[in-house]
Amino acid sequence: MLTSFRQYLAPAIGATGVAVLCLGMLSWGGQGWGADARVLRPEAEGREARDARFGATMRLNLPIDDRTRREVERFASRALAHAADQDARPVLIFEFFIPPGGEEHGRGSDFFTTHGLAEYLSGRKLNQATTVAYLPRTVQGHAVLAAIACDEIIMAPGAELGPAGVDDELIDETRRSVYRKIAERRRTVPVAVALGLLDPRIEVLRIETELGREYVLPDEVETIRKTRTIESTDVLFPAGQPGRLTGREARSLGLIDYLAADRRDVASALGLTPDALLLDPSLGSQWRAIRVDVKGPVSATTSRQVQRLIDDAVRDRDVNFVCVWIDSPGGSLVESVDLANYLAGLDSGKIRTVAYVPHQALADAALIALACDQTLVHPGAVLGGAGAYQPTAGEVEQARRTVRESLAPTQGRSWSLPAAMIDPKLAVYECRRLNLLEYFSDEELAEQAGDWQQGRQVTTPGEPFRARGREAVEYGLATRVVESFAELKRYFALEDDPYLVAPGWTDHLVEVLAAPGMAMLLLIVGGFALYFELHTPGLGIGGFVATLCFVLFFWAHYLGGTAGWLEVMLFTVGVAFVLLELFVLPGFGVFGLGGGALVVLSLVLASQTFIVPRNPYQMAQFQQSMLTIAGAGVGIAATAVLAQRWIPRTPGLRHVVLAPLEGEEATDLSRREAMVDLADLLGKRGRTTTPLTPSGKARFGNLLIDVLTGGEALARGTPVEVVEVHGNRVVVCEVRGA
Repeated sequence: MLTSFRQYLAPAIGATGVAVLCLGMLSWGGQGWGADARVLRPEAEGREARDARFGATMRLNLPIDDRTRREVERFASRALAHAADQDARPVLIFEFFIPPGGEEHGRGSDFFTTHGLAEYLSGRKLNQATTVAYLPRTVQGHAVLAAIACDEIIMAPGAELGPAGVDDELIDETRRSVYRKIAERRRTVPVAVALGLLDPRIEVLRIETELGREYVLPDEVETIRKTRTIESTDVLFPAGQPGRLTGREARSLGLIDYLAADRRDVASALGLTPDALLLDPSLGSQWRAIRVDVKGPVSATTSRQVQRLIDDAVRDRDVNFVCVWIDSPGGSLVESVDLANYLAGLDSGKIRTVAYVPHQALADAALIALACDQTLVHPGAVLGGAGAYQPTAGEVEQARRTVRESLAPTQGRSWSLPAAMIDPKLAVYECRRLNLLEYFSDEELAEQAGDWQQGRQVTTPGEPFRARGREAVEYGLATRVVESFAELKRYFALEDDPYLVAPGWTDHLVEVLAAPGMAMLLLIVGGFALYFELHTPGLGIGGFVATLCFVLFFWAHYLGGTAGWLEVMLFTVGVAFVLLELFVLPGFGVFGLGGGALVVLSLVLASQTFIVPRNPYQMAQFQQSMLTIAGAGVGIAATAVLAQRWIPRTPGLRHVVLAPLEGEEATDLSRREAMVDLADLLGKRGRTTTPLTPSGKARFGNLLIDVLTGGEALARGTPVEVVEVHGNRVVVCEVRGA
């Protein structure tokens, strides 16, 4: 009776356990710093229990050196402390990274240094954590030892693991014993495989027995035959060839559990949210945090100012944490996208960017928030939706392309919902595959692999998508809801308020000087001062004022991000050409016209960030630049006319500029000029004293007069002959053979 009862009870208990386990796997999730996701596990009593998982990621720069272990220990200690505070199981992910310019495939790691790191990773202190080695690229050399010292290995499909002994001329017993010990301790890869990755002289076999697949050395085969039947034998690593495994090969052979093309896939494989795969730039030490505000409408000034403030803080304060406080109704879509690209382009391995939205980040301002590594919002805060300005169709299309091709891939998120925040025509749907939930447009859904099931539409036709507080978290747009900035500080363990970097008096001065009206005024004053200096040589006041005005113009636009050294050089060369034409090459020829064009071009380029306008917004900016330059030109001309009339009559200045002749004096001068007769020069020969282009000066005996050619240009010192005389107009031609 009792036996019969057990026969029926045991399968029931087993089925219940399997059901509970499956339910736990379907509900497996996780977060980064401060995670509280749960996974259901079966208990002996058959009750459901919750097991929190805390994920943290560190970039392990290759090759491994003495500093690497110290950074790993600091990082792990901090992560373990955070996990303990939340009563969660820590998952420590080490992304093996080859810095730009580093040794190919991360080679060059010192064996003894790497051995010490492997001992720490596989030691008792980290037994309470799950350690994961993520290999997005090929890893060779003794960095392989650090990878097999972790509990799990996740590889990109095309990445390779091994060979490990590529940096050693001879693999000795010391190295083999270390690899054997680490492999036996962790059992991440079989001992035989670890030795085969190290020593190319070792042959590694793959055998199939009634117990399954095994990896052994040749001298172990006979021992195995005594206890079980060997059904088949294959060579995994032939002797004499370096041992290496691609991600696809390792997965098919059952040597690793997961393949991941990016961090998002790693998070999904481990049951964590993407935030858990954010790198920790502090490496376990303290955050060096700053705060920069984006408040009010987003403009070109806002975008350039925020970028400059962050760049200066990173350079001067060695910042590794940037909090972007956003409270904006949106503004210029082009400038918001530019700022978002800047934030997304910051190296997440060195700087953690966090957006805090206490009230609103409407329309394009939402893209700035989503470009940060993490976005924390107040329960009542709004992301997306209609903003203060209506972008054009061209601006929307360009921004949508940027979100799809640049912002979303950088942040490891789908692009449909962020794009729908600025494009009211984009329809986005809830899509499911197994236990995964994503939000895709039809276009993005067609790009996905696997069998996704399209559900309800989450966007409202004809309206930009918006999400409030907790909705933003549910849609995966925000990381967490916080009631206050103090809660944000606790979440990131910030001991003090981040240092507020705000525009100083120089920033406000730059903003004022770069405004179109003030820029036009600077050009008018500078242009008139230059004109004044040319008409009063030797005085110096005009030259000083002109230099000051043009320096202020280019300084303001340089710090504003629209001007550079190219514009300054073009302006300087242009002015030099004009002066050359006026004082050295009489007339107004190539140098004069070319110099004037260079001056205008430099002023236009200094007023905008592009060369050729390619969208409506840039066209409007170009029109504004041209309007400023044209207004300055009209202002200079008007000021010069007024100066010629009024300065000679002004006490103290009447001797600076000669007054134009009036009345009888002007009539007498005109009569005397009309009576000038140079007919006696006809047929005389002389020599040019300046280049004729086509006008200039020539000397005939002791007489130096203004002459011109029939159209050809003559060099200085060319012998000429007078061929025509019309009053005071003397036409010459070159005397050939003289």
